[in-house]
Amino acid sequence: MSNFQLGLILAGALVLVAVVAYNAWTTYRNAPKRARPPEGEGAQEPAVRQEPAFDGAGLGSPAAAGPEPHFEGHAVDPGDAIDLPVPHAERRSGLDPLIDAIAPIVAEQQVSGDAALAAMPPTRRAGSKPFAIEGFNEAAQQWETPQPGQRYLHFQAGVQLANRLGALNEIEFSEFVMKTQGFADAINATPDFPDMLQEVARARELDQFASDHDAQLAFMLRARQAAWSPGYVQQNAARLGLVAGAIPGRLVLPASGAGLPPMLTLTYDAQAAMSDDPEQSAVRDILLSLDVAQVHRGEQPFKRLREIAAALCQAMDGVLCDQNGTPLPAMTMEPIAADLELLYDKLDSRELSAGSALARRLFS
Repeated sequence: MSNFQLGLILAGALVLVAVVAYNAWTTYRNAPKRARPPEGEGAQEPAVRQEPAFDGAGLGSPAAAGPEPHFEGHAVDPGDAIDLPVPHAERRSGLDPLIDAIAPIVAEQQVSGDAALAAMPPTRRAGSKPFAIEGFNEAAQQWETPQPGQRYLHFQAGVQLANRLGALNEIEFSEFVMKTQGFADAINATPDFPDMLQEVARARELDQFASDHDAQLAFMLRARQAAWSPGYVQQNAARLGLVAGAIPGRLVLPASGAGLPPMLTLTYDAQAAMSDDPEQSAVRDILLSLDVAQVHRGEQPFKRLREIAAALCQAMDGVLCDQNGTPLPAMTMEPIAADLELLYDKLDSRELSAGSALARRLFS
């Protein structure tokens, strides 16, 4: 074998090795990023509670190294999100003349709570609108859903004037009348219905206001290069306080008060979340959303959304986009924040403050 042939064989072998190495590197580079194992696994020291952090750095640790996260040029101070004012739980009647058409019902004699419950219609909706019946508790001096063991003389039935499915119409109002009349007949009482045309007109006006002031913000975080595995998304989101929701591919940031809707929602491909091998599933984008009317303004939800979006983009090598996948410049955020403050003021002036019980019912 000549030296020339030997050189060709050697060159071919080197090319083959280079191609195999390049393919292996490309496969590794493009594989979905996986969740990292917990740091210090197997160590003898007891686990210490860690506050939500950006890419593993503790928020409250003064010795934490590394630069603070930025939102495309805007500095983010994680400490600003701590100790936010907690809105007090609202305690008011379920039915309210501001958003409900209400029919007073007076019984000829006191009715037990058990009899009232037995006379309730089987469904709590009139068409697409919530329907409810309440009794006035004389001892507590408040309206409540009829309770066993109590006795009532005065009742009220109500149907919601509007929700995100539209305004109350004549057919739904007629169904409300039929259900209320059936309940009144069962307990030997007399209802006093409001004027249908007036209530339907009021429903349309309320629906127009709600349509003009309903805001649901959603931002997409898209991977710059390598995709993410569901576990990788969950691990980075958990560092910022998000927890798994009831639906696969959904995580939520809980509100400060118990029983309140989540402050923010993070969603990604549900099929990837339910995959037999989630670590091999590729997620290229996630959606971070805020339902403005459902969250009290004191929670500063948009500020938290910006902080979390910035932290996730930095930790996961992503870019912030709109819902269509178009990258968003930093200058778009400040006008949105200013518009939200105006929206909050308008909702407050209508006694439908964001995060209130009435706002949560109307914008649902």
